[in-house]
Amino acid sequence: MGVDPAAIGTVLEPVSMDIERGRLVAFARATGQLDPVYSDLDAAKNAGHRDLPVPPTFLFAIEQELPNAFQWGLDLGIDLRYVLHGGQDFSYHRMAYAGERLTATSTIAEVYTKRGGALEFVVKKTAVTDESGSLVADLTLTLVVRHPEVAA
Repeated sequence: MGVDPAAIGTVLEPVSMDIERGRLVAFARATGQLDPVYSDLDAAKNAGHRDLPVPPTFLFAIEQELPNAFQWGLDLGIDLRYVLHGGQDFSYHRMAYAGERLTATSTIAEVYTKRGGALEFVVKKTAVTDESGSLVADLTLTLVVRHPEVAA
């Protein structure tokens, strides 16, 4: 059973995160970011930043603040055992920094199939905004859902 195309346009509950220096440092280390501006406040300020900047790809972590970050998929009827990560795109509008509170608001943007329905694609677009409502970044997640019963 696939995702109902009527889900396109569904806006998910927004989730907010206070961007903390410790989390940014841990993320930078975990992702192998060697530039000290992401882990050393003095280096960041010497490079012209007001605080530690958010490392590339960190913004996807905002939605991980939810108790069940993949509940939206379950609500769409997706069997998580058959999910593949199809892609993740980031479009940055400005640098984000430690000390900010950012909010992610996601919308189901597309649902389509390939290979006679054996593969289903669900595209979720997320707008990340600051406390004033200004856009910080746009994120696009593409999930691929395998339907082995169709492929058989």
